[in-house]
Amino acid sequence: MNNLAKKFHQDAAHMAENVALRNVIATGLGKYAEGRDKKIADFQDWQKARETASQIKRESLNNLPQNIQQLTEKLTSRGTHIHFAATGSDVCRIVLNILRQKKAKLMIKSKSMTSEEVHLNKALEKEGFKVVESDLGEFIVQLRQEPPYHIVFPAMHLTRYQISDLFHDKLNSQPTENPETLTMIARQNLRSQYIQADVGFTGANFAVADTGMISVTENEGNSRLCGSLPKTMITLIGIEKVIPRLEDLPLFLPMLATVGAAQNLTAYNTLYSGPKRPEEPDGPEEYHVILLDNGRSRLQKDPVYREVLKCMRCGSCLNVCPIYKSVGGHTYNATYSGPIGSVLMPKLFGMAAYKHLSFACSLCCACRDACPVKIDLSHLLLKNRETLSSQFAPKYEKLAFKGMSALFNHPLFWSLGKKLAWIGQKLHPLIEGSAIDPAQCWTATRKAPKLVWHSFKDLWKKYKS
Repeated sequence: MNNLAKKFHQDAAHMAENVALRNVIATGLGKYAEGRDKKIADFQDWQKARETASQIKRESLNNLPQNIQQLTEKLTSRGTHIHFAATGSDVCRIVLNILRQKKAKLMIKSKSMTSEEVHLNKALEKEGFKVVESDLGEFIVQLRQEPPYHIVFPAMHLTRYQISDLFHDKLNSQPTENPETLTMIARQNLRSQYIQADVGFTGANFAVADTGMISVTENEGNSRLCGSLPKTMITLIGIEKVIPRLEDLPLFLPMLATVGAAQNLTAYNTLYSGPKRPEEPDGPEEYHVILLDNGRSRLQKDPVYREVLKCMRCGSCLNVCPIYKSVGGHTYNATYSGPIGSVLMPKLFGMAAYKHLSFACSLCCACRDACPVKIDLSHLLLKNRETLSSQFAPKYEKLAFKGMSALFNHPLFWSLGKKLAWIGQKLHPLIEGSAIDPAQCWTATRKAPKLVWHSFKDLWKKYKS
């Protein structure tokens, strides 16, 4: 077992016992679920909307090279600088080059999971640049020097009292229990950062091929400030976020708002088409768009796993996952947590390193039913397990399964096994703490049922007459 797997099991066991934190998560997601269901009811036909969105994303993936070419041609024609990044290291190198060319000192960022994926902040800070997260949740977790807890709600694991203590410690503010006051403290601190920033950075939700526009949706307005106040703007977007037509957005934007934050529509929806024009009063003088691959083109060619590239990063699969609710986001120790992360992380960053995530699933299929673009995540997790069992399973495990197969397929072996099973159960405590980690043992958190000599089938034969 690798170090990531060991840490996952240790953290999962610890989190499962943290009742207070689990209650915080359950309360937040419970309110979200109530609001989401009300918004879903506003759709004339939610299932038809899901099917249509899935078809559009599938069409986009089928024509991904052509869509990317059209997008880049449109953006370039309006003065946008396009960069193609094959890996996360390429993204960091490109951004560093831009900052150095502009002799920048401070970069203000809006929320971007792709930047978390490539560890951009760490790379920039290592080179001496100051990076400030402007999304409230991201700002809070940055002050705590920890990664986001959730794809959409980065600081959902914290209470107002913890945030108050954090602001008092880091920002010298007065303690308060009022959420609005806490928001204003963050706002006052961030306003000066927007004005001082040399470069603004955003993620993106969609890239529209036929018009060459970058679509950003948010609720705080911080992304608009990142894209309008600094003279240089950078947008990082995964290539799978490209959609064919502008007319597709009226479907995707309300769907994303519904499943992502239980809203009819997010507060701010902005389309960026290039640097500001002479007649425009604000906006960046220079605009850079970085298109990130990082394994996506490889997945796009996979007939099974390409489906996962339909993901809009709405977080709905995390919100319904019983495993996520029990162990929390940080336990995954991965950029993408929950069901989507359990599929993506092994495929993008190595099956051997993240193989344990494929088993962090009860196969309840709630994620499949909640996904707005109908990704069958439970099926893909099963495919991961199939790969692991054939390629990465240790020899003793393969031998054990072969023995089980022989036992289940031969009546004589099965009958004999039933008779001897109670002996094996008696020996169980002897191997519980030696051959395997006690924390992972089946009886670590439960008692094994006692086996009896006579089965129900035996008793039926004896007494049926």
